[in-house]
Amino acid sequence: MLKLSKKIIVAIDGSPQSDKAAEEAVRLASISGAKIKSNLYAVMVLPNMKTPSFTDFFPDKPATEMPGWQEKRDRLFYVVEKVAAEAGVDLESMVMYGDPAEELMLLAEEKNCDVIVVGSSGKGRMKRTLLGSVSTKISLHAHCSVYIVR
Repeated sequence: MLKLSKKIIVAIDGSPQSDKAAEEAVRLASISGAKIKSNLYAVMVLPNMKTPSFTDFFPDKPATEMPGWQEKRDRLFYVVEKVAAEAGVDLESMVMYGDPAEELMLLAEEKNCDVIVVGSSGKGRMKRTLLGSVSTKISLHAHCSVYIVR
């Protein structure tokens, strides 16, 4: 069956690669035109919060509750929100905690997404070999299509 509307997730982390991925995700969402609306989810995944132990009397607040978070969030989501508004694409922005690749893939399954758009890794070959990359992990394990933007 031909399905023109798409559900698209784009990973946001504030890097130039994620800005390019955001622009490409908006382009993909706007391809079907104004009559058929695609859903675009811009997702930033922050590292897991440190689990408090019995010695922590004052555990750290999550990043989203720290002073200055709103300004930082606005700066990180600026490109995707601006480009989506200009293209008339509906956008839902969200911040999650956990392993970026795992959280993006879980969200894609939950929302029944058609594609995950991520920027290519900015890491060198050695770092990528030791640490892995989000884009590699997603491309190998996601249940839907993956679009890696360079």
